[in-house]
Amino acid sequence: RHCTDIICCVIFIVIILGYIALGVVAWVHGDPRKVIYPTDSYGQFCGQRDTLNENKTILFYFNILKCASPVVLINLQCPTTQLCVSKCPDRFATYIDVQASYRYRPDQWNYFRQFCKPGFNNPRKSIAQVLRDEDCPSMIIPSRPFLKRCFPDFSTKNGVLTVANQTTFKDGRGKTRNVTDLREAANGINNVLDARSVGMKIFEDYAISWYWILIGLFIAMMLSLLFLVLLRFTAGVLFWIFIFGVIGIIGYGIWHCYWEYDHLKGIPGSDLTVYDIGFQTDFKVYLQLRQTWLAFMIILCGVEVIIILMLIFLRNRIQIAIALLKEGSRAIGYIMSTLFYPIVTFLLIAICISYWAVTAVFLATSGEPVYKVMANQTLCKYANLTCDPETFNTTNVTKLCPGAQCTFAFYGGESLYHKYIFIFQLANAFVFLWLVNFAIALGQCTLAGAFASYYWAYRKPADIPLWPLFSSFGRAIRYHTGSLAFGALILAIVQLIRVILEYLDHKLKGTQNSFTRFLLCCLKCCFWCLEKFLKFINRNAYIMIAIYGKNFCTSAREAFFLLMRNVVRVAVLDKVTDFLLFLGKILVAGGVGVLAFFFFTQRIPVFGQEVPMLNYYWVPLLTVIIGSYLVAHGFFSVYAMCVDTLFLCFCEDLERNDGSTAKPYFMSASLHRILGKKKLSPKKA
Repeated sequence: RHCTDIICCVIFIVIILGYIALGVVAWVHGDPRKVIYPTDSYGQFCGQRDTLNENKTILFYFNILKCASPVVLINLQCPTTQLCVSKCPDRFATYIDVQASYRYRPDQWNYFRQFCKPGFNNPRKSIAQVLRDEDCPSMIIPSRPFLKRCFPDFSTKNGVLTVANQTTFKDGRGKTRNVTDLREAANGINNVLDARSVGMKIFEDYAISWYWILIGLFIAMMLSLLFLVLLRFTAGVLFWIFIFGVIGIIGYGIWHCYWEYDHLKGIPGSDLTVYDIGFQTDFKVYLQLRQTWLAFMIILCGVEVIIILMLIFLRNRIQIAIALLKEGSRAIGYIMSTLFYPIVTFLLIAICISYWAVTAVFLATSGEPVYKVMANQTLCKYANLTCDPETFNTTNVTKLCPGAQCTFAFYGGESLYHKYIFIFQLANAFVFLWLVNFAIALGQCTLAGAFASYYWAYRKPADIPLWPLFSSFGRAIRYHTGSLAFGALILAIVQLIRVILEYLDHKLKGTQNSFTRFLLCCLKCCFWCLEKFLKFINRNAYIMIAIYGKNFCTSAREAFFLLMRNVVRVAVLDKVTDFLLFLGKILVAGGVGVLAFFFFTQRIPVFGQEVPMLNYYWVPLLTVIIGSYLVAHGFFSVYAMCVDTLFLCFCEDLERNDGSTAKPYFMSASLHRILGKKKLSPKKA
């Protein structure tokens, strides 16, 4: 063994040190409060402790009609005065009406002026001057807080858009306007607010069912471990159970969908279509439609037919794959510690994600407050120009543009650091992808080295090293950090290009240029295929690195040509094995999912009193199903790496050895009997 790809190793270490420095610089300049707290027109945070706005946690917009969309509001780009308030308005009122009645109805003025600029208490000031200087809003509308900002309290009544059950309102300028005039400013707010309501209910469901979710994931982990242990002795029987278990679960799903479809027959409203009822936040409504269950049944039938056809045409090759899986189960039985190595990879990736997210937030909040001139007059030449709030009143802008104000616009800056914030964010994303791919590569190389030590042990298990997993991990770190970083770098570059293409596609989604959309689609498809190919090459290159200790390029070339010389075996064994392992994951996730379904729908009498009262039972159910699949994927990924390593070792064994006394085979007798062609010579004791 010797160190490989030293130059890439040095570059990788330097990049990590630079990444740490970038995080420190972002931490020094960044301020996450800019994300947590909304900012008013004076650049002050709403709700920040130990400030005048400590009890004013919500941002209020003077004239929401000037805002184009909710996105504009959230990004603080709305061209109207914004103030921090303790609560949103709960009634309709205009400054004209309040000023006219403040003498005999002082309570109305006291309520209205809490939405005026701090310190303003002059109801005698002319309405024209108040509106020009924006001392007070011309009107207030019943609102409710969302994302710590006051949004109109929209609702739909008999298909008509209303605000506080009213369809008209006074705009404070002598006109009565329809609520639909707020549509442009509040486009999409109904859906956003409904999503907020759904989100709160989902959060409540998680809060009262999290321990049952953990129990379901623990059951999935124990099932996965049990299956992997049983594979050593009953791989064939167990995998046929996997296959028929999946078929049975899908068959039950088909029967249940048909039962629901038939049960809803004749019930009023059940024959409506999804298109007829439109989008509903209560998803239970869709389960009352026959069309929903018919669609589910058709989908499940299609999946069932596909699986059965695949089993019919691949039945002989499945037998071959099962034999290789038996050998893999035997290897894992001797090196049980490999089953828990995915936890190490998970922790490394979690650290990378956390560091990237924190750095991204601090970089995004590194800007200084930028103020711009906001003028009521459309012809003001100073509008949208940057300004200094401390010296603004001494300039002639207010004279040339009466009513103009210097208000907070966004966070930015003119320094060299602020000019390159986007480059730093790009570098943050790129190094993040590199580190994540390195963590995955380290795990693959470590597992491959452990399983290769099993295969190349002449007498199994006597010649297997004492700590094969730890020894393999040490070799990968000590000798092959550069090679693993090299492979991860190539993959990270391709992934970054894919991210940029997705960004461009999102930006150009509204364009009418068909050629541009076609070109982007082709590029995205090509780079997706390239990423899949590189992952396949890298995986086998890491196996060769673990076996022979050569550099990345040499290992990748040798692995590629070795696989090409055995392309039929690769197609048969590798893909059939992946299919069987995928069925195993589906069975674990499906079995635990069915159990969770019966539990959360109170169909298990023994646990009837223990089931929490949920808004949406599908929230913990989907969490358990997806979590169970990921848990099973973690354990079965070790098994897949074992099979891939043993298969590559087997191909290499066949090419390098001939079964003679001088060049004996290292494969087990059972594996040679199924896959080999030559007679195995007896091994010396």
